[in-house]
Formats: sequence, C-alpha cells, structure tokens
Amino acid sequence: MLKVIRARDYKDMSRKAANIISAQIILKNDSVLGLATGSTPIGIYNTLAHWCDKGDLDFSKVKTVNLDEYVGLPAYHEQSYYYFMRENLFKRVNIDINNTHLPDGTADDAQAECERYHNVIESMGGIDLQLLGIGNNGHIGFNEPSDIFETKVHKVELTESTIQANSRLFDSIDDVPRYAYTMGIGEIMSAKHILIVASGKAKAPIVKELIEGPVTPKVPASILKFHGNVTLIADEDAMSLVK
Repeated sequence: MLKVIRARDYKDMSRKAANIISAQIILKNDSVLGLATGSTPIGIYNTLAHWCDKGDLDFSKVKTVNLDEYVGLPAYHEQSYYYFMRENLFKRVNIDINNTHLPDGTADDAQAECERYHNVIESMGGIDLQLLGIGNNGHIGFNEPSDIFETKVHKVELTESTIQANSRLFDSIDDVPRYAYTMGIGEIMSAKHILIVASGKAKAPIVKELIEGPVTPKVPASILKFHGNVTLIADEDAMSLVK
C-alpha cells in the first residue's frame, strides 16, 4: 500500500520525513534504519541532527545500514557515501559508529563483499524503516532499470543518466565511478516500513510514473506498490504532474 503525503516545499518534506524517522526511534530505541544518500535526504539529516542536539532524540542504540556505496572509492574520499553519511549525520548525532554499516567500496572480491553485506543486513534481524530517494529513471538505491528485479546485494554498472546526474558532485564526469554496490530489491522490500522522499520539478515525471504507472523492472521503484507499508512524501513541485 502506497500512502502519499504532499508537502509544501523541500523544507516541509524534510520535516515530515524527519518526524516519521524520529517517531520510529522514540518508539523503538534500538531501531535498524536503512539510510540513503544524495541531495534529497540532507534536509532530513539536518533536522534529525538538530533534534538530537536539543536532546529530543537519542541515537545511542540505533543501528544503520546504507543502501549503497561507489566501487573504488575509499571511505575517506569526499564523494564516498561513507564520507557523506559521516559529515551529514553520524558525526552530528550520538550514534555508535560501530553500529553504522555501508558496503566497502575498496573490497578486492566483489562477490564476497556482496555476500558480506547481505549477511550484515540479515544479522540485524531486518530493517525497521528504510529511507529511499528516487532517481529520475526510477532507480532506488542503485537498482537501475533492468529486465529483472535483482533481489540481493549486487555490484551494478551505473547508467549514463545516473552518471550524468551524479557528475555535479565531482570535478569531472570522468571521475564519477562507473560501478556501485547496492542493496537488492528483496532486501529493500523486506523492510517493515519504507519511506520514500522526492522534491523538485525534475522528479515530477518519475513520481507520476511511480503513483500511476505499472509495476515493472524498467522502473525499479514501481515494485514498492507491492509492499504493505510505504509512505511517499513529495513536495508540490514533485507532485505537479499527478492528477
């Protein structure tokens, strides 16, 4: 079931999403959170960090697993997702860094790393709340449009549109990694609650497709309609094409 919440703008979307995440932590202080990177969640993480700083939120027992990581980037690289999470959330809240988990982008054996990270997720006993953004082509995590839904952690070749979208964060498009590790659709769908966020007119076509279109691996996010507890929070710009 897809529950849709309209937000006025990016700030309102961020606050509404942060409210849902904070409620999860308050109701279950050792929650397992699935986290996302990219520009969309930054406002959410800013809000959560502010509430933690005020003493309204306690991350001390929270565990996290991130959706993905670039292949080839070490954790200290400024464009790695580990670095992103550290700067935008982990170092700003009272989380135990040993309870935070991402794929290792520098692993020598890709298959072994996929198995390792799958086992990390399994060892948590499942994800209580999974935060997702949505790519312009419908990708969730780095599950790109395909002929099938990949179920488990896997190494994926990024599409040209995803490379173009991410190139704004690098000095040159040639510096953008071509591969990433990502949670599979099965692991995402196993989360008890999925929270997907979208902001801006550029996301309007894919939000319309998500809400009104068919379920197909050509639009990976469309599978979320088969989940029993999904909340989409989108601002007015992202919802502008929805009837």
